[in-house]
Amino acid sequence: METLRDILDAAARGVFPPTDGGTTVVPQASFRDAGVLSFTAHSVVFTDEDPRWVYETLAAMECDALAATMNPRFLAAFMERTGRTTETVDAMLVGSPLSGAPPLALTEVEDAGHPRAVYARRRRDDVRVWTAEGGVLVLGRGIAGRLEVSVEVDERCARGAVVRHRGLGRSLVTAARHLVTEPLWAQVAPGNARSMRAFQAAGYVPVGAEALLTACP
Repeated sequence: METLRDILDAAARGVFPPTDGGTTVVPQASFRDAGVLSFTAHSVVFTDEDPRWVYETLAAMECDALAATMNPRFLAAFMERTGRTTETVDAMLVGSPLSGAPPLALTEVEDAGHPRAVYARRRRDDVRVWTAEGGVLVLGRGIAGRLEVSVEVDERCARGAVVRHRGLGRSLVTAARHLVTEPLWAQVAPGNARSMRAFQAAGYVPVGAEALLTACP
């Protein structure tokens, strides 16, 4: 049986599920993560719930079948069924590893209590954090153990200079590709145009959309 990780690894190589308008249901890779991945004309629901419930609920949606898995009513039913919550529907992007040294100086933070590490561990395992002047870079293993990146850019660096709009975000996400030896995934809210532009300028390619459902605390 094809696993969630199999599907993600194939998508990272540019091999996607069939564009048949269908939905594939696969088991969760961990208790922490359930949700929906939407590719071109095909969706993947990863859950430990009965697949029959998924298909019956989708069939009852009064909307375009291609949009059913990301329809707010389906996501609300999914959350109620599983007792989980979600924040937003993100764009999924993936970048391949790059050789050589990162294009800017990075300092790895060993303090496990660093605020970015604390936040990242809610959604990822094996979290590592680097700082650069004016920004933070975080790597960790998220959905199905895939390697994920997130960055944060300060409005001003320690010397008071404005760092936004000067390409630091793009430099950070480019640097991340130099730190890995496997595909690197990013989840970006579509409305965050600045972030979307930074990732795409750094060579990350959009592959789909994602709604991640996490267990309530």
